[in-house]
Amino acid sequence: MSLEELIAQADERGLAASGVACLDRCVPLLGGDDEALRPLWGTLAEGPDDGDWGEVLRQTREKLDAAAGEAAGGCAGEAAELARGMLATAPLDRSGPALRQWADGCSEGALRIHLLLDGAGDVDLDAARREGCADGLSPLLAAELRRQTAVLELVAAHGAAGLRSALEVSTEGRRVLRAAVSRRSRRDA
Repeated sequence: MSLEELIAQADERGLAASGVACLDRCVPLLGGDDEALRPLWGTLAEGPDDGDWGEVLRQTREKLDAAAGEAAGGCAGEAAELARGMLATAPLDRSGPALRQWADGCSEGALRIHLLLDGAGDVDLDAARREGCADGLSPLLAAELRRQTAVLELVAAHGAAGLRSALEVSTEGRRVLRAAVSRRSRRDA
């Protein structure tokens, strides 16, 4: 199933997990540490009406806004702006159409970030998301597409029990992105 189809069929927990996972993988661009989004992950185990999603999201935004120093220039600066946009557009209500729109936007934003950092050139991200095919994509971009798909599949198949595995997928992606940012910074210096 393609990434676009998985997002269209995801329930509220899956959509929230997808958005948080995309943002979590991009948190190095926001100046956040590895635990910055852990409280948001914690709210996903509860139902959309049971948790403190809105309050935890506000606190996370404040923490990451305080951590954000000067944006790096060039490509990393543009990538950081995309990540900030993902955080800024997260809905305070973890239900409804705004959540699906945010998850879809985070998916696209995270892929664009990986494309920018990889310097892979002209790629049709819409086609990659629609077709769910990583063939012909750069390794960094293909891996991000696979991670997004894996998170949605894990939560769809296992519900709250799939969150731990989804977090592990995201953690590995964060390490990869951090290394890509570091390589890009050294190359651009």
